[in-house]
Amino acid sequence: DNAPKKILMMRSPFSLFTMSILLLPAGALLPSSLLSRRVMLGAATLAPFYPCSAAASEAPRYIDREYTMQYSDAPRSRGVLLRRFTGESTPYTFKKTPIRLVKEWKYPFEDTFTSTDFSRADEHKDPEFYVVPRFVYHIDEASVSALTNYYKSSIKPNSAILDICSSWVSHYPLDFPTTMSTIKACGLNKFELMANDQLTGGFEVVDLNPRDSISNLDSPIKLPYPDDSFDVVTCVVSIDYLNRPVEVLNEVKRVLKVGGKVIVSQSDRFFPSKVVNMWLNMNDRSRLELINGYFHFAGGFEPRDCWDISPSGADARDPMFIVEAKLASK
Repeated sequence: DNAPKKILMMRSPFSLFTMSILLLPAGALLPSSLLSRRVMLGAATLAPFYPCSAAASEAPRYIDREYTMQYSDAPRSRGVLLRRFTGESTPYTFKKTPIRLVKEWKYPFEDTFTSTDFSRADEHKDPEFYVVPRFVYHIDEASVSALTNYYKSSIKPNSAILDICSSWVSHYPLDFPTTMSTIKACGLNKFELMANDQLTGGFEVVDLNPRDSISNLDSPIKLPYPDDSFDVVTCVVSIDYLNRPVEVLNEVKRVLKVGGKVIVSQSDRFFPSKVVNMWLNMNDRSRLELINGYFHFAGGFEPRDCWDISPSGADARDPMFIVEAKLASK
């Protein structure tokens, strides 16, 4: 049966991973099967969930939503329950430990990296890989909460925000849709973005690793926004998938206001077949130095701040790091 399955969610984030598998029809991991499928996402109803341990006056730790999904060749639709981690009312504790970035980038970009550094095991076009929505978390609840907590103190009210490489969650605090001037996003899967309830300014489907459909050669990277549009650009655990990261950062510079900033968050989780090759052989520290190098080669940014914001708690497993760069000039 190729129809999506209805999943009854549990509190554990692992149930989200199970859901992502069950949502895929048989053979869907093959690009040819993926290309033959089209998914429609219906209207959503909001149902806040309060854990038993939380008082009624506290912000919810989780928010549940029900969505209707339907494959175009199936006559019936199926409900899907999604649980969003809000980062509120959690048992975790958070830190903000500075990390000193020390690597010197002495040589030009073309002399620093090889042609294979940015190749990937799976070179199929990214829209093929992401054509079926994955309503999953790629980091655990504790790291999500740490990132949400970081955003609270690092993004000023009334900011215009762009979330690149986005999905059905952006990890912003609950009040951001009302305290920020606008929140926009771009990502690869329309249906995941439709489910993102924090995007007050809408979304665009954008491939940041674009290739020409006929020649299969690299195409120009373009963010569909005017110059000087945003105060903050965020990128959550995704910069490792970009095979032309400096070109992406140049586009980010264009849409970012002078004095605005980029917040890149990174953990140690990834799809091994889709990250750039050199990422696979690096440790956390080396990856942070590499991200810093991307900003160096893009130019125009002040010296970067780097932080270890990894949470602590009984079930906290995933680390969380921040590289933050303020735009000095264009």
